[in-house]
Amino acid sequence: MPRLTDKIAVITGGGQGIGRAIALAYSREGAVVVLASRNEEKLHETRLMIEKDGGAALVLPTDVRDAEQVQALVKTIINTYGRIDILVCNAGIAGPTAPLWEISPQQWEETLSTNLTGPYLLCAAALPAMVEHKEGNIIFIGSGIGKKPLPGRTPYAASKLGLVGLARTLAHDAGPYNIRVNVISPGPTDGERLQKVFEKQAAIRNVSVEAVRAMATRDSAMKRFVVAEDVANAAVFLASDEARYISNVDLDVSAGL
Repeated sequence: MPRLTDKIAVITGGGQGIGRAIALAYSREGAVVVLASRNEEKLHETRLMIEKDGGAALVLPTDVRDAEQVQALVKTIINTYGRIDILVCNAGIAGPTAPLWEISPQQWEETLSTNLTGPYLLCAAALPAMVEHKEGNIIFIGSGIGKKPLPGRTPYAASKLGLVGLARTLAHDAGPYNIRVNVISPGPTDGERLQKVFEKQAAIRNVSVEAVRAMATRDSAMKRFVVAEDVANAAVFLASDEARYISNVDLDVSAGL
């Protein structure tokens, strides 16, 4: 039996990678999916994949860094469906790859505003409706990099570890209203985005891309990369009634990193 039947699930960054995998998994479990990000073309690709599989999806292009756009996103969803059951804050950017002292304030702010302020804006906009309905589920997509140092990635690491602090406190603020808040922290997740990160890492370390890829799995128990579907499976579980007593958790999906 589908685990998310008729749930209204909002997924930011739903046009590719982990966000797309979560959107497809949620749809297969019966949810109505709302896709939001800046890349409208990619969002429509995901929507078509969902509809081809018999699901339903709504595309609402949104810049999560913009408070007015986020408020408009939530207003449209509430006007259309009457509620938000699940909010997955997945939209994020890799940020610059350089020593901290070579990173500009603009690069720092862009990374933090997308990866940390964006989730704050989304929660601030969506929570009043969740509080009113006395039900809700918020999932932040963090990163193992927030907890395991990676040279040259300070803005990204700070933003992703910041999500853990945000979730831990928000879980207590929202818990009395039957709203759960959790984080999923993936390990290195294979795909186009990770490959670009490896290329930048190789350049600043003056080693080959293959060497960087090998280092990325060296410290994991299973010696392999995560795939987006692994993260999506965890997101389905945390959004389902099977996890109804799970909140304030930072779940590593990292092959034992």
